[in-house]
Amino acid sequence: MRRQHIGWVAGTAAAVLVAAGAITYSVAEDSGGPDPKTPGAESADAGFARDMAVHHQQAVEMSYIVRDRTKNEEVRRLAYDIAQTQANQRGMLLGWLDLWGLPKVSADPPMTWMGMGDMASGKDGALMPGMATNTELKKLQSLSGKQAEVLYLQLMTDHHKGGIHMAEGCVAKCTVGVEKRLAQGMVDAQQSEIELMAGMLKERGAQARS
Repeated sequence: MRRQHIGWVAGTAAAVLVAAGAITYSVAEDSGGPDPKTPGAESADAGFARDMAVHHQQAVEMSYIVRDRTKNEEVRRLAYDIAQTQANQRGMLLGWLDLWGLPKVSADPPMTWMGMGDMASGKDGALMPGMATNTELKKLQSLSGKQAEVLYLQLMTDHHKGGIHMAEGCVAKCTVGVEKRLAQGMVDAQQSEIELMAGMLKERGAQARS
């Protein structure tokens, strides 16, 4: 059953990625191209693209760390799926900023586009909700086997919860249809992965941290 679940998640991710080129290409039409309909630098569309690109990058980093710290095929497969999916989505988000002629960084604090610019302190590298601290990443790099698996699953569960919160914000606030659809896809896929990881943690005598 677990293999089927992972296969379903991977299949869903693959379907999203197959359409990535079309999505990236069509976003110019969806946003109206280089005219007043193009999102502004302070828009939710741009803010989500910038912030989620950073959020995704950490998920990719954590996933590659754990692949080197365990031989468990189930965890390695999940980590690979997450890394590939989020790396590709990150490329799409940054590509849209290029299409819109907008900067990939902002002087405003993360989450400002959600009206929550003061939510995350950025202390120890945790720039946005759900992000692991630098200390936690170093700890993950120091562990191996079951201990690494448990910490990774706990960190990624927190990471997904924060990502879902941000993606739901885009669904509510973004104006570019294709970006809203990608955000909803993130919500659905990451919720499924949270459920999967809960089962994997239980098998290891552990549970999510929150």
